[in-house]
Amino acid sequence: MIGQLARPTNNLLDAAGTWFVNSGIQEASGGVARYYRSDLGKNARVSTEITGYAVSTLLFFYLRSGQSEHLESALRAARFLTRTAWDAQLRALPFEYSSNGDQPPALAYFFDTGIIIRGLLAAWRVTHETEFHDTAIAAGRAMLADFGSRDAIHPILALPNKRPLAYESSWSRRPGCYQLKSAMAWFELFEVTGESCFLRAYESALERALASERDFLPGEGDPQKVVDRLHAYAYFLEGLLPVLHRTDAAQAFREGIDRAAVHLREFAPLFVRSDVYAQLLRLRLYGEILGAMPIDRAAAAYEAGEAAAFQICSDDPCGSGGFSFGRKGGQLLPFVNPVSSAFCAQALTLWDDHQNHELKAHRHDLI
Repeated sequence: MIGQLARPTNNLLDAAGTWFVNSGIQEASGGVARYYRSDLGKNARVSTEITGYAVSTLLFFYLRSGQSEHLESALRAARFLTRTAWDAQLRALPFEYSSNGDQPPALAYFFDTGIIIRGLLAAWRVTHETEFHDTAIAAGRAMLADFGSRDAIHPILALPNKRPLAYESSWSRRPGCYQLKSAMAWFELFEVTGESCFLRAYESALERALASERDFLPGEGDPQKVVDRLHAYAYFLEGLLPVLHRTDAAQAFREGIDRAAVHLREFAPLFVRSDVYAQLLRLRLYGEILGAMPIDRAAAAYEAGEAAAFQICSDDPCGSGGFSFGRKGGQLLPFVNPVSSAFCAQALTLWDDHQNHELKAHRHDLI
């Protein structure tokens, strides 16, 4: 069990954990909604990707707090993914799920699938339940078979025929360096199974990402679109964690953090996302843990302060304790977001550990 946190971060983590468990963002089925609209008082549809993130997040809360309700919610989310969302016959996971007749488009995303696999592997490491292990491996093999091509990783497939959708201008609808975070699922599956096909697939994604990452950022003339790309570019940097012992990867990691931080501060008065502050802070902390770079304490402290300011404190139990997605023109946006909440809570907890000289984390723990 990891050591106790200082009181301010205990309070923050407790509030965020309570939001995940009690706010209604997780449905009775175990699935987790993409976000809560505080202005409308309603959740978006359940997302399999967000549910995958929630598994990792709730397990992070559990391992920090020891509270059984966090473990129970994590396993409910994981079992939703294995028993409801996973189509064993089709060997695919839809990107959104609906049980009320309002059916979303039948699509599968490469990125989402990798996030889900990492969540299931996190659940398996804690419980050793073969259900999570076996579904993660099956989904990883489907990623290999269905999304790859000689020149790129297809980001989206139409179901049930698994036809790749035509690429569009939006970064999430075309191949890019951001896919490396999802490809980490292949690296982790190699560690679990020893199957070299998973390692080769990660290494192929790595080489493509290193070759193209300079073109990804800023990549747009519209500042608001650049801010969205900062979030995706941080995914690329996170995807480098398994190989920071490589000179080229470590250099791209260091330079990438600097580039992203410059853009973040430049555009923050116009539009800023809480998850980008959290991602940069986590990257700085992992860079130090893995020996790739010393932490820039001033930059990290700034990012920690900015990330913390997005936590919601209100009379609305469906939003209070979670973190807002972002801010435009100085105004918080009405999206209380599970991923923003997960990234911010983890980043601020690890930052507190660093300040107390207790920083310990494995790359598997990265949400």
